[in-house]
Amino acid sequence: MNEIIDTSPSRDERNLAMLAHLLGIFSGFVGALILWLVKREDDGFAAQEAREALNFQITVAIAMMAAFVLKFVLIGFLLVPLVFLANFIFCLLGALSAAKGKAYRYPLSIRLIS
Repeated sequence: MNEIIDTSPSRDERNLAMLAHLLGIFSGFVGALILWLVKREDDGFAAQEAREALNFQITVAIAMMAAFVLKFVLIGFLLVPLVFLANFIFCLLGALSAAKGKAYRYPLSIRLIS
């Protein structure tokens, strides 16, 4: 018998993945960390996307710290809004991708959590 098996993530998995990406805008790495800690044993779509969002939010935190240090030489005043804007845009792109059930890989993200 030729059975077609649906391997796309469930609606709940997609919603949790979307939430992991969107929480980065409001809570930094904390929201993604909590979702990843709750879902990491499942190793499903939501866990993978929460891990990806967590890695990106850690990268954003490092970039913000660097921009803050660079404020003392005036270039940081330009970097802080750029990092914030990039975070906002990439989090939205990740959420839209997760809503469609597709994995999203953030550009320029340091992969610390694997």
